[in-house]
Amino acid sequence: MRWVWLIVGILLVLMGGVWTLQGLNLLGQTGGMNGQAIWAVIGLIVVVVGLVLAGVGVRRR
Repeated sequence: MRWVWLIVGILLVLMGGVWTLQGLNLLGQTGGMNGQAIWAVIGLIVVVVGLVLAGVGVRRR
């Protein structure tokens, strides 16, 4: 179960990072999420949740 928390946490950190970069329009793409500040905020929240889950996975025995 420890690895599940860790893998889910890492995936959330990566996904949230991409969402944050898209929301800040730093990936150089065009589309619906790019340049929308709400996605930068949602991305940061997802990164924080991912870090917490990864931390739970690391600390579990």
